[in-house]
Amino acid sequence: MRYDLVIFDNDGVLVDSEPISNRLLAAYLTELGHPTTYEDSIRDYMGSAMHRIHDLVLERTGERLPAEFDEVFHARVFAAFERELRPVPGVTGVLEKLAADGVPYCVASSGSHERIRVGHRTTGLDRWFPQERVFSSEDVGRGKPAPDLFLHAAGRMGAAPGRCVVVEDSPLGVQAAVAAGMDVYGFTAMTPATKLAGAGQLFSRMDQLLDLLV
Repeated sequence: MRYDLVIFDNDGVLVDSEPISNRLLAAYLTELGHPTTYEDSIRDYMGSAMHRIHDLVLERTGERLPAEFDEVFHARVFAAFERELRPVPGVTGVLEKLAADGVPYCVASSGSHERIRVGHRTTGLDRWFPQERVFSSEDVGRGKPAPDLFLHAAGRMGAAPGRCVVVEDSPLGVQAAVAAGMDVYGFTAMTPATKLAGAGQLFSRMDQLLDLLV
């Protein structure tokens, strides 16, 4: 193994949550008077921390989202997760192999700790991610595309940035990994390869990842 640490993004990489959350986000923003399509949400918000949604709406419209926006949105998302969420196909095999080989890994997500826990519990991935392997944008001052989250995760896991690889599926996440001085592999199952051009390697099926890591 060429890396000391494998850092996984969560949404769209470990759990197949992006279609669910972006569908609900587009609907909720539209409901609040900010017309947004599913495609708009994927383009503008995929991989973002919640504060970016607030910032972009304020920048574009001069209006603030309601104080209860995060609470209402998360309630809708978590309810949908319980009904619909599945692990990304092939990811369990990847985690089993990394664990068997003793390769350190963790998750570093723009989502809240609660969102990560709900998703992992629903999909059964919680067995692979005890709390000490879970890092959220809540832990740092700035979310992706700032490098802070990935640097925080590497520091807590005891790995030098140059010895880490990040598995990402969003342009913001790729930017953050590059800014952190880490290698990054872009997962193109949902995101066109052209939008992950900063990644050193691209792959479309999770079962291809292990061949890239050796």
